[in-house]
Amino acid sequence: MKVLARKLNQDEEQWGLVGLLHDLDWDYTKTEPTKHAVMSAEMLKNEDLTDEMRSAIKIHNYVLGLEPQTPLEKALYSCEAMTGFIVAVTLVQPSKKLKDVTADSIMRKYKEKSFGAGAKREIINKVQEYLGISVEELAKICLEAMQGISDQLGL
Repeated sequence: MKVLARKLNQDEEQWGLVGLLHDLDWDYTKTEPTKHAVMSAEMLKNEDLTDEMRSAIKIHNYVLGLEPQTPLEKALYSCEAMTGFIVAVTLVQPSKKLKDVTADSIMRKYKEKSFGAGAKREIINKVQEYLGISVEELAKICLEAMQGISDQLGL
Protein backbone atom coordinates (compact mmCIF):
# COMPACT_ATOMS: atom_id res chain seq x y z
CA MET A 1 0.00 0.00 0.00
CA LYS A 2 2.88 2.37 0.75
CA VAL A 3 4.50 1.78 -2.62
CA LEU A 4 1.19 2.32 -4.38
CA ALA A 5 0.56 5.49 -2.34
CA ARG A 6 3.96 6.80 -3.40
CA LYS A 7 3.18 6.10 -7.07
CA LEU A 8 -0.19 7.85 -6.80
CA ASN A 9 1.11 10.80 -4.73
CA GLN A 10 -0.95 9.84 -1.69
CA ASP A 11 -0.17 9.67 2.03
CA GLU A 12 2.21 6.70 2.37
CA GLU A 13 1.91 6.43 6.14
CA GLN A 14 -1.89 6.52 6.08
CA TRP A 15 -2.13 3.97 3.27
CA GLY A 16 0.50 1.76 4.91
CA LEU A 17 -1.36 1.81 8.21
CA VAL A 18 -4.61 0.82 6.49
CA GLY A 19 -2.73 -2.02 4.82
CA LEU A 20 -1.52 -3.24 8.20
CA LEU A 21 -4.86 -2.91 9.98
CA HIS A 22 -7.35 -4.12 7.37
CA ASP A 23 -7.42 -7.74 8.56
CA LEU A 24 -7.26 -6.94 12.26
CA ASP A 25 -10.32 -9.10 12.94
CA TRP A 26 -9.32 -12.09 10.80
CA ASP A 27 -8.71 -14.45 13.73
CA TYR A 28 -12.26 -13.78 14.92
CA THR A 29 -14.11 -13.66 11.61
CA LYS A 30 -12.39 -16.05 9.21
CA THR A 31 -15.31 -18.47 9.44
CA GLU A 32 -17.92 -15.68 9.23
CA PRO A 33 -17.21 -13.72 6.03
CA THR A 34 -20.06 -11.25 6.53
CA LYS A 35 -18.52 -10.12 9.84
CA HIS A 36 -14.99 -9.71 8.47
CA ALA A 37 -13.91 -6.07 8.21
CA VAL A 38 -17.10 -4.93 9.95
CA MET A 39 -15.56 -6.05 13.23
CA SER A 40 -12.24 -4.38 12.35
CA ALA A 41 -13.99 -1.09 11.65
CA GLU A 42 -15.80 -1.38 14.97
CA MET A 43 -12.59 -2.26 16.83
CA LEU A 44 -10.95 0.85 15.37
CA LYS A 45 -13.82 3.30 15.88
CA ASN A 46 -12.15 5.08 18.81
CA GLU A 47 -8.66 5.07 17.33
CA ASP A 48 -7.02 8.08 15.74
CA LEU A 49 -7.95 7.18 12.16
CA THR A 50 -9.81 9.15 9.55
CA ASP A 51 -13.30 8.10 8.48
CA GLU A 52 -11.82 7.23 5.09
CA MET A 53 -9.31 4.87 6.68
CA ARG A 54 -12.03 3.05 8.63
CA SER A 55 -14.23 2.98 5.53
CA ALA A 56 -11.44 1.47 3.39
CA ILE A 57 -10.91 -1.24 6.00
CA LYS A 58 -14.61 -2.10 5.97
CA ILE A 59 -15.12 -1.88 2.22
CA HIS A 60 -12.17 -4.12 1.34
CA ASN A 61 -14.30 -7.18 2.13
CA TYR A 62 -16.02 -7.73 -1.23
CA VAL A 63 -18.54 -10.08 0.44
CA LEU A 64 -20.22 -7.02 1.94
CA GLY A 65 -21.04 -5.73 -1.55
CA LEU A 66 -19.80 -2.21 -0.83
CA GLU A 67 -18.34 -0.29 -3.76
CA PRO A 68 -15.09 1.56 -3.03
CA GLN A 69 -15.29 5.28 -3.77
CA THR A 70 -12.04 6.98 -2.71
CA PRO A 71 -8.54 6.25 -4.00
CA LEU A 72 -7.62 4.66 -0.65
CA GLU A 73 -10.69 2.39 -0.70
CA LYS A 74 -10.02 1.41 -4.30
CA ALA A 75 -6.35 0.76 -3.64
CA LEU A 76 -6.94 -1.53 -0.66
CA TYR A 77 -9.71 -3.35 -2.52
CA SER A 78 -7.41 -3.97 -5.50
CA CYS A 79 -4.19 -4.64 -3.61
CA GLU A 80 -5.62 -7.24 -1.29
CA ALA A 81 -6.87 -9.27 -4.23
CA MET A 82 -3.55 -8.96 -6.08
CA THR A 83 -1.36 -9.77 -3.08
CA GLY A 84 -3.42 -12.89 -2.44
CA PHE A 85 -2.89 -13.91 -6.05
CA ILE A 86 0.86 -13.29 -5.75
CA VAL A 87 1.00 -15.54 -2.68
CA ALA A 88 -0.71 -18.28 -4.70
CA VAL A 89 1.87 -17.86 -7.50
CA THR A 90 4.66 -17.98 -4.93
CA LEU A 91 3.42 -21.18 -3.36
CA VAL A 92 3.58 -23.09 -6.66
CA GLN A 93 7.23 -22.15 -7.14
CA PRO A 94 9.61 -25.00 -6.25
CA SER A 95 11.31 -22.71 -3.70
CA LYS A 96 8.03 -21.20 -2.43
CA LYS A 97 9.94 -17.89 -2.27
CA LEU A 98 8.89 -14.47 -3.53
CA LYS A 99 12.39 -13.87 -4.87
CA ASP A 100 11.68 -16.44 -7.58
CA VAL A 101 8.44 -14.80 -8.73
CA THR A 102 8.42 -12.30 -11.60
CA ALA A 103 5.73 -10.04 -12.96
CA ASP A 104 5.76 -12.22 -16.08
CA SER A 105 5.11 -15.37 -14.06
CA ILE A 106 2.25 -13.62 -12.27
CA MET A 107 0.69 -12.54 -15.55
CA ARG A 108 1.07 -16.01 -17.09
CA LYS A 109 -0.79 -17.52 -14.13
CA TYR A 110 -3.31 -14.67 -14.21
CA LYS A 111 -4.35 -15.74 -17.71
CA GLU A 112 -5.00 -19.30 -16.47
CA LYS A 113 -8.58 -19.06 -15.21
CA SER A 114 -8.26 -22.34 -13.32
CA PHE A 115 -5.26 -21.08 -11.35
CA GLY A 116 -6.01 -19.22 -8.14
CA ALA A 117 -9.72 -19.50 -8.76
CA GLY A 118 -10.37 -17.92 -5.36
CA ALA A 119 -8.62 -14.73 -6.44
CA LYS A 120 -11.26 -12.28 -7.53
CA ARG A 121 -10.04 -11.28 -10.97
CA GLU A 122 -13.12 -9.11 -11.41
CA ILE A 123 -11.82 -6.99 -8.53
CA ILE A 124 -8.24 -6.92 -9.80
CA ASN A 125 -9.42 -6.07 -13.31
CA LYS A 126 -11.04 -2.87 -12.02
CA VAL A 127 -7.66 -1.37 -11.15
CA GLN A 128 -7.43 0.46 -14.49
CA GLU A 129 -10.81 2.08 -13.89
CA TYR A 130 -10.14 2.64 -10.19
CA LEU A 131 -6.55 3.87 -10.17
CA GLY A 132 -5.52 4.36 -13.79
CA ILE A 133 -2.92 1.59 -13.78
CA SER A 134 -2.90 -1.75 -15.55
CA VAL A 135 -3.23 -5.15 -13.90
CA GLU A 136 0.38 -5.84 -14.87
CA GLU A 137 1.56 -2.61 -13.25
CA LEU A 138 -0.36 -3.46 -10.08
CA ALA A 139 1.30 -6.89 -10.11
CA LYS A 140 4.74 -5.29 -10.44
CA ILE A 141 4.07 -2.78 -7.65
CA CYS A 142 2.70 -5.39 -5.26
CA LEU A 143 5.43 -7.91 -6.07
CA GLU A 144 8.21 -5.39 -5.54
CA ALA A 145 6.74 -4.33 -2.21
CA MET A 146 6.21 -7.92 -1.08
CA GLN A 147 9.73 -8.94 -2.10
CA GLY A 148 11.04 -6.06 0.01
CA ILE A 149 9.47 -7.58 3.12
CA SER A 150 9.61 -11.24 2.12
CA ASP A 151 11.31 -12.28 5.36
CA GLN A 152 8.50 -10.72 7.39
CA LEU A 153 5.95 -12.47 5.18
CA GLY A 154 7.72 -15.80 5.54
CA LEU A 155 7.93 -16.10 1.78
